[in-house]
Amino acid sequence: MTTLLLVRHGETDWNHEGRVQGWAAAELTDRGREQAQALGAWLGGAHTVDRVRSSDLERTRATTATVRETAGGLPAPELDPSLRERGFGVYQGFLAEEVVDRFPDHDRSNSILTLGVDPLNGESVGAFIGRVERAWQGVTDAVVDGETAVVVTHGGVLKLVRGLLTNRKLRDALSRSSPPNCSVTEVRLDGTPELVRFGATPWRD
Repeated sequence: MTTLLLVRHGETDWNHEGRVQGWAAAELTDRGREQAQALGAWLGGAHTVDRVRSSDLERTRATTATVRETAGGLPAPELDPSLRERGFGVYQGFLAEEVVDRFPDHDRSNSILTLGVDPLNGESVGAFIGRVERAWQGVTDAVVDGETAVVVTHGGVLKLVRGLLTNRKLRDALSRSSPPNCSVTEVRLDGTPELVRFGATPWRD
């Protein structure tokens, strides 16, 4: 059985404050580190991991390092910039409400990740979607039959992957809520990719 365990990074200070993170170097909170430790303890007991891949941003690298330290025996991660969150350029660091207030046409019931602007030094929605589609293809191509791989990434990426696996319109998929910090989204790759669970937190059980 070929399995992908897709992990959202642990809680950051900017998650807690409701700030737009994008590509910024937001650090894990104490709670975020505890989440990663709990995930690592569960992962070390539940799975034999053959491959680890991570976004190259600070919060995913810190989550990956803590998970590996706690789990023990996990291979060194391959850092992959294509697994980053959507880049928000000049809006990074602002409270999400402050950014949305600048764009009254934005549906406030939707995630800020769907904001239909091209931020200076950032990405449009279309560019983000295209990047994640290519990243997902790269992730699935890299896994060898029978392997279990861990991929540490971001909420927006995970929402788009769910959309790809469920044939949902990707902009609609992006409008949904992000999975919890340090949650596990499990995908089986034997034959047609199958979404087994989305945003689960088995380390809390």
